[in-house]
Amino acid sequence: MATTYIPLYTTTLASAASSVTISPISGAYTDLVLVYDGVATSSQTFSIQFNGDTGSNYSNTNLGGDGSAASSSRDTNQTSAKMGINYSTGRSNFILNIMNYSNSTTNKTAICRSNAAVGEVNARVGLWRNTAAITSMLIKMDSTSTFAAGSTFSLYGVASAAVGAKATGGDVIGNDGTYYYHIFNSSGTFTPSQSLTADCLVIAGGGGGGGAVNGSIGGGGGAGGYQYFTGQAVTATGYSITVGAGGAGGNSSPSSGSNGSNSVFGALTASVGGGGGGSGHGTATGGSGSNGGSGGGAGFSANTTTIGGTGTAGQGNDGGPEGVGGGGSGGGGAGGAGSNPTAGAGLANSIAGSSITYAIGGSGSGSSGSGVTPATPTANRGIGGDAGWNAAGGNGGSGLVIVRYPI
Repeated sequence: MATTYIPLYTTTLASAASSVTISPISGAYTDLVLVYDGVATSSQTFSIQFNGDTGSNYSNTNLGGDGSAASSSRDTNQTSAKMGINYSTGRSNFILNIMNYSNSTTNKTAICRSNAAVGEVNARVGLWRNTAAITSMLIKMDSTSTFAAGSTFSLYGVASAAVGAKATGGDVIGNDGTYYYHIFNSSGTFTPSQSLTADCLVIAGGGGGGGAVNGSIGGGGGAGGYQYFTGQAVTATGYSITVGAGGAGGNSSPSSGSNGSNSVFGALTASVGGGGGGSGHGTATGGSGSNGGSGGGAGFSANTTTIGGTGTAGQGNDGGPEGVGGGGSGGGGAGGAGSNPTAGAGLANSIAGSSITYAIGGSGSGSSGSGVTPATPTANRGIGGDAGWNAAGGNGGSGLVIVRYPI
């Protein structure tokens, strides 16, 4: 792609899906380009809806040819923009251009060129009769067909030659009108095209919650280490980005939770994975919380005193001490220590344009109920896993790295 094509989103389906949603879409560019390559489970038309609009507000014009015959058609008052045919007997691909998508004064036009060796070449124009700026799109198969596993979708923002991101890399690239930001939800490489002064948020994976038995509760996992670096000088070279995974929750034998993995941006000090929560045992020995970015909470122990894990200075706080009456304590968070049974608070940060709270400790209250393994927390926030209550502990949440620099 030309340097004025800025990658905004890409995904390759791990399993068949009836639709793919891309949201939110930054309004910082002039046009959008969507590139698809894949296979359908049965040959059907694919279509697009913008901003969740399912009303009869779309019109379509179609031209097609299969080497022996040509066809054309038009329709109005449709519930989606029909953009082409996806075949099941061979790969199909399309390039979809959406012009002037971010203005709020004109209806939106999409032009799609698609082809499949087993079928036809096709050109379609779709009109969305709405002046709103496009902020999301739903790409779907008609009827009961689905996009097969391995199908790939990539969205690019088209910037004028004078603007655009000054680096590549990241799962999401956007801007808030003042800064460009690159969000790494998975490991990768950040490569500036010139020397920049950047701010970096580096959050490690959260620790897993401790498992528990015999009427007791384990300790919550510690939050992943939280570090926010400002004014970092970066040059036109590749910087390795590591995004730490969350630690596994302890089993119901019981065992303590595992520590989360570190996250790293280039040569900056690693953010340390959250400490695992201690195991809980109502009639025997439980476990203390592990040290980490924030420390894991102590699990309940019937015959010894357990303690919370220690947090890393400048990255997090300690896990809470042992509770009473079968209770465990919360893991430490970036904004405060854990206690019995409350999780340590996280910290809010607006580096990517909107305020999000990161690095919250895992709860020691067994909030999912006795015998129920806690749900895994939201990914890419560095959140500690909740303690198990007569059950396995919850897994910790993965970390992330965000890099931003002035437009």
